[in-house]
Amino acid sequence: MLLSAHIDLTLPLEDPILKFLLILIIILAAPLLLNRLKIPYLLGLIIAGAVIGPHGLNLVLRDSSIILSGTAGLLYIMFLSGLEMDMSDFRHNSWRSLVFGLYTFSVPLVLGILAGYYVLGFSIYSSILLAGLFASQTLVAYPIVSKLGIARNKAVTIAVGGTVITDTLALLLLTVIVGMATGNVDDTFWWRLGISVALCIAIIVFLFPIIAHWFFKQCSDNVSQYIFVLVMVFLGAFLAQLAGLEPIIGAFLAGLALNRLIPRTSPLMNRIEFVGNAIFIPFFLIGVGMLIDYRAFFRNWESLEVAAVMIVLITAAKFIAAWLTQKSFRLSRDQRTVIFGLSSAHVAATLAAVMVGYNVILGHTPDGEPIRLLNESVLNGTILMILATCTISTFATQRGAHNIAMHDTPEKEEKRSQDEDHILIPVAHEESADELIGLSAMLKRAGEHNGLYALHAVDNKADDPNVEKRAHKILDAAATAAAAADIYLQELLRYDVNITNAIVSVARERNITDIVMGMHLTAPVVPMLPGIPGIPGPPSPGIGRMAAEVVTQSNLTTFLYRTVQPISTIKRHLIIVPGKAEQEAGFKLWMRRILNLSMNSGARVIVYAPDETLKYMRPRGRKRPANIDFVPFAPWDDLPSLEHDLRDDDCLWFVMSRRERVSYHPAMGRIPSYLEHNFAAYSSVLLYPVQAGDTESRYI
Repeated sequence: MLLSAHIDLTLPLEDPILKFLLILIIILAAPLLLNRLKIPYLLGLIIAGAVIGPHGLNLVLRDSSIILSGTAGLLYIMFLSGLEMDMSDFRHNSWRSLVFGLYTFSVPLVLGILAGYYVLGFSIYSSILLAGLFASQTLVAYPIVSKLGIARNKAVTIAVGGTVITDTLALLLLTVIVGMATGNVDDTFWWRLGISVALCIAIIVFLFPIIAHWFFKQCSDNVSQYIFVLVMVFLGAFLAQLAGLEPIIGAFLAGLALNRLIPRTSPLMNRIEFVGNAIFIPFFLIGVGMLIDYRAFFRNWESLEVAAVMIVLITAAKFIAAWLTQKSFRLSRDQRTVIFGLSSAHVAATLAAVMVGYNVILGHTPDGEPIRLLNESVLNGTILMILATCTISTFATQRGAHNIAMHDTPEKEEKRSQDEDHILIPVAHEESADELIGLSAMLKRAGEHNGLYALHAVDNKADDPNVEKRAHKILDAAATAAAAADIYLQELLRYDVNITNAIVSVARERNITDIVMGMHLTAPVVPMLPGIPGIPGPPSPGIGRMAAEVVTQSNLTTFLYRTVQPISTIKRHLIIVPGKAEQEAGFKLWMRRILNLSMNSGARVIVYAPDETLKYMRPRGRKRPANIDFVPFAPWDDLPSLEHDLRDDDCLWFVMSRRERVSYHPAMGRIPSYLEHNFAAYSSVLLYPVQAGDTESRYI
């Protein structure tokens, strides 16, 4: 009794613990219950918000805490849509996004003006502003396509890019119409607006990546990196607001600016998606539901009339825009459905516009009633329209995205079953585990959450009682690094006669396809292993005896990695390929790894190879990633000349060969020396492909 006396259970709830507990229970229960009913959980969260909100059971008020969380969730959705976008595909489809943006802006604009002026009898300014409500849209259903793994589909890229364009135009239209209606538009108005918008975009697009690149190179703390990302999101939103744009535009541009610096397979990306989907986005959806007032259905006939006109015309206009986009670019019906679903919801920009129009008072009636640019019936109709369009958006997006995902699944499963990735990562030190795991995650196919093996080998003659304790500590560090990227890593501790034997034995036992290990340049080495670059005799430095033995005995695709800076901050990967590399047994395998690197890292990949070899490297019959280039290169005898073309934040890759193999070049024996002297300031990878052996058939 004494305890309960301190708890306030009156409605609406005021206790912050109870409010937060109630919302968390809704976030937890909605997906579990609605998945069984085949109802999109996003719609469930919106309905739950309506039920517990001030217009429902009045359990929770839509106070400043809910508004803050909802605003953060909306900005998070826009930021994620920019961050997850395939930039190479976005550049390729930017003109398609522009066309769709113009479709989805102009069609609703025309229908909205006609409906407002001729059907509802509004003034021309009110009709144009109402049409601006029709044109704007919110990516409420974006988490559906992200969860189903089709965020990089062409239809999603077009819809997201078009959303930014149409929202920008709609909100600029709002600014202009309000200014004209209130008589505040003069010659300087256009200059101020144009300069502020251009300055905002320039700061976010050009300055944000420089700041983020510097920060990620200087700071490796996981928490600090995540907080820095949030700072960039809200700073971008604030700059957009200062420029007269909607904050969601700034958040989206911040996502585009940080896109390349946060690889899709990185631990930071996993944290961003996890926190957003668990907390920020559900809070936004519940906050949207709290806006819905069912009593508006019964308030007056005019509100129902306006709501009906808005819902019918908006849905028709967005479908027409999606249909025109489908016909213009020969998309499938499911892609059209996804575009329609993503573009049909109206929340953020629509609410902003209707509230601005409602608060603009043009004069007063003889009775003293204010004459508003948008009257109360439009405000009430907008609330009903939000519920209807969010419902249509979630169901349409769920159906189209599900069909696209199901269509892609058989091909992906067949490809995965034919060539599964099993990457072995020998780890000797805790400090090197993060970077080795990071490179391995970029080399494997995105979306695969297993296939990594971390091995720590121990000499079976060692009598140090602490050796096993240190080994488990190193393996735990590797597992933690992989778990942060949402990848399951299998820890392997092996006692053997030597490290090389342990690596080779585990590779055979576990059906390993690739080995990723650290490179330790050594000076001078014993000439015991002929045929390995850098090994045949002193005084030349080499890759080390252990690495040389692994390359000799395993005949697997092996990556020897020397890290100078975090791999996520690399801007360009330069792949130096010898002539006749296409004739080696593992050519196709390591080329697939390079393509994975280009897609997962977001960095530019430049492949240097002789003309004859390039003919086999350029993808045939399918589109290659836009961030990979192929450049003719032949002078292997003068590799130090590459130094003149190098930039800060480059990573050098050399495709190597064993002696007496078809692609071997004498200059390969000098590459370890070049890395130590000429290219010491750059991260580097020595790539040893499969070259004719017992395992050859596995890689073709």
